[in-house]
Amino acid sequence: MRKTLIGALAISTLSLAIAQANAAEIKVGTVAGPETDVMQVAADIAKEKFDLDVEIVEFTDYVTPNAALADGSLDANAYQHEPYMNAMVRDRGYDFAIAGRTFVYPIGAYSEKYDSIDELPDGATIALPNDPSNEGRSLILMHNLGLIQLDDPENLEATPLNVSENEHDYEFREIEAAQLPRVLPDVDMAFINNTFAQPAGLSLDDALIKEGPESPYVNIIAVRAGDEDREEIKQLVEAYQSDEVAAKADELFKGSAVPGWE
Repeated sequence: MRKTLIGALAISTLSLAIAQANAAEIKVGTVAGPETDVMQVAADIAKEKFDLDVEIVEFTDYVTPNAALADGSLDANAYQHEPYMNAMVRDRGYDFAIAGRTFVYPIGAYSEKYDSIDELPDGATIALPNDPSNEGRSLILMHNLGLIQLDDPENLEATPLNVSENEHDYEFREIEAAQLPRVLPDVDMAFINNTFAQPAGLSLDDALIKEGPESPYVNIIAVRAGDEDREEIKQLVEAYQSDEVAAKADELFKGSAVPGWE
C-alpha cells in the first residue's frame, strides 16, 4: 500500500513538473498605468483560454520597452502606435513587426489656466511630447486648427523647426511625455497622451484640442520581425482583441479608448 501511494505521488509530481515545463510563457512590456490594467485582462483571458502565462513588465518611458524588445528581454510590447514604432525602427535599426492592433488613445491639449483654445494668448508657452511622432502629432493638430503653419503638414515627425508661420508667437517646450502632467502648471498648454493624462486625473472632455476617433495613431502589439507568426503571440493578440478587454478599456479611459481592431 505504501509503495502504491509513493508511486502515485511520484507520478503526480512528475506530471506536474512536465506540465509546468510545457506551459507557454511570454513577457509583454507596457507603460505603467491603465494600459497595464487593460493588458492584465488580456493576460487572464490568455491563461484561461490557452493556458498561456503572460508576464507583464511595466516601464515608465517610451524608449526602454523597444530596447528591451530588441535585445530579447521581452517577447512583445503594447504601448506605441505605428508611426512611433516606424521612427524607432528607422533611427535605431530595430527589426520589428506588428502582431496586432489595440486602441486609439487620442492625444489632447490641456491647460490649467484657460478653458477654451480661443483664450490662449499670443506668446503662450506650449509643452509638446519630445518623442519623434507624438510631437508631430501635436503640431499637426495645431496646424489643422490654423494656430500655426507647418512647412509640410503631412510630416508625422514635424518639430518646432518645421513651423513656417507662428503669428501668435507661441513658445514651444519639448518635454518627455511622462513628465508633461507635472509641467502643466508651469505652461499655458500641454499636449498629453492619454497614457499619462488619465492617471493624472485629466479627462479628454476637458482638453482644449483633441483628436477624434478617425486618428491614424492606432496603438499596436509590436514584436521582433518573424515572431508575429508565433502561436503564443497569436494567442495573446486574440486574447487582447476581445470584448472583455474593450470593456475594461472603456471603463478605465471613460470612452476615450477606441478599439482599433474593429
